[in-house]
Amino acid sequence: MSNASNSFAEVTAPVAAKRPIVRSHHGREFVDDYEWLREKASQEVRDYLDAENAYTEAQTAHLANLRENLFTELKNRVKETDMSVPTRIRGWWYFTRTQEGKSYGMVSRVKATGAADEVPPTVDPEKPLPGEQLLLDCNELAEGHDFFAMGTSTPNDSGTVLAYSTDTAGDERYTLVFKDLATGELLPDRLENIDGGGTWLGDDYFFYTRVDEAWRPYQIWRHKLGTDVADDVLVFQEDDERFWLGVGTTRSEKFLLVAAGSKITSEVYYLNADDPEGELTLIRERESGLEYDVDHVQVAGEDYWVVTHNAFGPNFAVSVNKVGEKLEFDQSHTLVPHRDDVRIEGIDPFRDYLALGYRAGGIGRLAIMDLKHGAPNPDAAEGSVAKLFGTFEQIDFDEELYTCGMSANPEWDAQVLRISYGSFTTPGTLYQLDPATGERIVLKQQEVIGGYDPSEYTSTRLWVTAEDGVRIPVSLVHRADLDLGQPNPVLLYGYGSYEHSIDPAFSLIRMSLMDRGIIFAVAHVRGGGEMGRGWYDTGKTVTKKNTFTDFIAVAKDLLRRGVTTREQMVASGGSAGGLLMGAVANMGGEYFHAIHAAVPFVDPLTSMLMPELPLTATEWDEWGNPLAEVEVYDYMASYAPYENVEAKQYPNILAVTSINDTRVLYVEPAKWIAKLRATATGGQFLLKTEMAAGHGGVSGRYDSWRQAAFEYAWMINQITGLTE
Repeated sequence: MSNASNSFAEVTAPVAAKRPIVRSHHGREFVDDYEWLREKASQEVRDYLDAENAYTEAQTAHLANLRENLFTELKNRVKETDMSVPTRIRGWWYFTRTQEGKSYGMVSRVKATGAADEVPPTVDPEKPLPGEQLLLDCNELAEGHDFFAMGTSTPNDSGTVLAYSTDTAGDERYTLVFKDLATGELLPDRLENIDGGGTWLGDDYFFYTRVDEAWRPYQIWRHKLGTDVADDVLVFQEDDERFWLGVGTTRSEKFLLVAAGSKITSEVYYLNADDPEGELTLIRERESGLEYDVDHVQVAGEDYWVVTHNAFGPNFAVSVNKVGEKLEFDQSHTLVPHRDDVRIEGIDPFRDYLALGYRAGGIGRLAIMDLKHGAPNPDAAEGSVAKLFGTFEQIDFDEELYTCGMSANPEWDAQVLRISYGSFTTPGTLYQLDPATGERIVLKQQEVIGGYDPSEYTSTRLWVTAEDGVRIPVSLVHRADLDLGQPNPVLLYGYGSYEHSIDPAFSLIRMSLMDRGIIFAVAHVRGGGEMGRGWYDTGKTVTKKNTFTDFIAVAKDLLRRGVTTREQMVASGGSAGGLLMGAVANMGGEYFHAIHAAVPFVDPLTSMLMPELPLTATEWDEWGNPLAEVEVYDYMASYAPYENVEAKQYPNILAVTSINDTRVLYVEPAKWIAKLRATATGGQFLLKTEMAAGHGGVSGRYDSWRQAAFEYAWMINQITGLTE
């Protein structure tokens, strides 16, 4: 596990001399020696990134066998020729097939013949169904492109036309086309340079979003099939640069919804689906700090909005209001009250059921209300709207640590519901639930080729006290036969932003870690959503440092307990979790032998000072606005990884990025690694840039597996010394 040479010049062509710039805001100045790397179109920058890639390849050449072994292990566990469970949409069963040797899926359908609760057809992955119609072969669509990603794929109401969008650069700007499913021909209608999604109203009207120069979805447009796209109608425009737009229909398909939202504020409009060219109606005007989300439900023949909102407190509540009446948040309209210990995450309405997603004890959970057969809610006040509804029944599972949620359930009148389930040791499982009886049927479980015994692995949760006394949950996963009486290698993963929860989930490549004696650990740090909205609120803006100190506290605790040693521990995180990695490298790098940072957000202050960049203005509610507030500037400057690199020993660091990433620009890790190499007194610093990819990395499953094998091989070697 010794460090390799750090001399960049030994294996690369000479790099151009520094061209420093001086950034000045609020009377503060920062000298940036590497901002010239932002010139993406410059051949000099391309040559620099190519040289960095060559250096990284040279420094990791000894891991070639380990990379190949990891790739082969992963590939051999995957059922390459497989298919998804068919999903019923308007009289058709839609499903996706994969074939061995092909990188992308194929979308097919077959006619549904039974009732709405018909069990999906059993499909042989090796053989087509009678009457099966191939709609899209993404392998053909990807031909000639180094990168390929699907945005949306959605049929119109009659199932005669399919709208689908593609991205062939990785920059998340899509081209959407319409395919006649009777002839297989593409229609002349073509929408260029749009956001990836969209929604139909009926057979002829398609609503979609356009993005501005900062990649912000800011306009909703209406296209009528068969007309010139130049005649498309602008339906709504959001001028506040903090807000994004989204468009979709209620599950009942009775209403179109247009939602404007910032990180802290919501506003929703609706349109009757039978009047596609009508005017939008505002449900409730925006109010700073008020977040709400709506869907439609029918009770006793009346139309209601079922509304998830934070009007009563940060963990949200659910209210119901008649469509067309003023949206009220009071006890007479409350269906699910606010609780300090339960975070309401959303509600899915069906004709006869409501499905409630919520989080308690750090675990995401589900509950179902039977609108058709259930008894009225005895706790609701007499005369209240909520009295018309019933009570929720929790869906229970046996494991301590698990993940569950609603799966694909597009049908409004569905009598059986699909639930996804998994854990660190249980492969992803799709259940069919009959809410009336409670019966569950396994429709599909992720298959592990070669066999898998969950009893050979175990997951546990421990709690670590942060420096301010807050208890941080930590998940540990490892082989059940691992000797815990001695220190073992640990991969400590973290994220901690956007209220995103790192929930228990099964991973095929993680098996390769654990089978080599490595413990996979997750630090559920503040800034995430595991413990409710307060967990997020105390790890953002001017409390962001809690995210970093929580992670360091977990590392120190694992060392104190003797779970591992500094030489045996690697930290890993991506995107906003890459910011975490950069900050930890500066603030607590002495506790880790190595750090892996994927598409890392390591130059946040520079980005938040440039509103012309993708996402910046919409992110000010997450990080703060350093342009407007000197206090925010100073706070961000105190933790920004790039700006705080010091002349001291650092862990070995691998940063992975993509040239066309629009969420975290490649220039951030490129500058960071350059500064580390020039400033730090020790540590191996590597940069790998995918030259045809976006934020999610390379496309195609085989290339993605190889990318994962490269990154995991580096981490395994760092903490075990293994090269096979």
